[in-house]
Amino acid sequence: MSQPDEEHESAGRKKKIRVELRKNVARRRRDKDWTRDFQGGEDTEDVPTTERVRAKGELSRRRTVVTDSDAGDEPAALPAVDQHQCVRGRVLRVHGLWSIVAGENGQTYRCAVRRLLKSLATDERNVVTCGDLVWLRPAPVSGGATQDMPEGLIERVEPRHGLLTRASRGREHVVAANVDQAAIVLSLVQPELKPHLIDRYLAAATLGQLRPLILLNKVDLVEDPARYQPLIGYYAQLGIPVLLTSATTGYGLDHLRELLHGRVTVFAGQSGVGKSSLLNALMPDLHLPTRSVSAATEKGRHTTTYAQLLPLPDGGWVVDTPGVRQLQLWNIQREEVEGLFLEFRPFVPLCAFADCTHTHETGCAVQQAVARNRISLRRYHSYLGLFHDLPEEKW
Repeated sequence: MSQPDEEHESAGRKKKIRVELRKNVARRRRDKDWTRDFQGGEDTEDVPTTERVRAKGELSRRRTVVTDSDAGDEPAALPAVDQHQCVRGRVLRVHGLWSIVAGENGQTYRCAVRRLLKSLATDERNVVTCGDLVWLRPAPVSGGATQDMPEGLIERVEPRHGLLTRASRGREHVVAANVDQAAIVLSLVQPELKPHLIDRYLAAATLGQLRPLILLNKVDLVEDPARYQPLIGYYAQLGIPVLLTSATTGYGLDHLRELLHGRVTVFAGQSGVGKSSLLNALMPDLHLPTRSVSAATEKGRHTTTYAQLLPLPDGGWVVDTPGVRQLQLWNIQREEVEGLFLEFRPFVPLCAFADCTHTHETGCAVQQAVARNRISLRRYHSYLGLFHDLPEEKW
């Protein structure tokens, strides 16, 4: 057999593996009520003295799945699909049990998710998210039937890269997948600028291997934008682009278009900072809903309720996401936080102790750099906030 034939055979090879499924909620009933029988005076000599500890029957959930030999480690990427009967596409948005998928054949589908994928044991809140590359099986259409949007069934989710995630009620919430960069949007006023939130999003972007971009919006409402120059300059020294923008006047939008061209960008930030307004200014025909900031609390009101992937007219994609007021990092230990701050890296090897936490130890090179203004005191406080937010048992 020639070498190309061997490679083709290897690429199409299948294998069987055992996967864990979510356990049923139903509680397993005991075969006998020992307490009631004992009180009734029944002879207990024939009653078993041991009970099976390992779950069995309904509570034991495993299944053998056929997968491709080159499948990724993600559970949803395990099932093999017949590519001759399925269509590859990209998830535009997720509405409850339904996902809107743009197929590579030019057709948009309204899809449910295969039961096997929904039953896989995973820490993710949803097995399918905005930006996923999936394989779907179009539903057969009966003769003479017409549909505004054909339906399909998502059979498989391709391995992901470039993730923006956060912790949500003890589970992983993947906000967007297969993204190149994260545009961190904050407003200078209404609501007030929160620099520590910038640092949290920068940490999340580093974890997801995303290129960060900081957008300081609503510059038209500020009398003296020059007073933010020290903040802009500090992040610029770290190699992070910072743009002053205004959705009302169009300030900074031309430069923003250049940074978005040909890339997949997720717009992230708290409610009311103007993410949807910026996208409406970039794409006037979009008409995303927007709301003003609450006059009583000066906080944004939740307007965008789901993440959606939108194509840019000049090439590229953007993801409009719902605003969040608190960002909790997912799947990180305390000892890893130092690596999320670029300016810490030259000083960490100089600490007196290899397991230095940079919080209280003597001989800490990071704390010495803060004292000498080599590291921003505000950034160091952001590090302490992230460090102490993580559970103690993970250290």
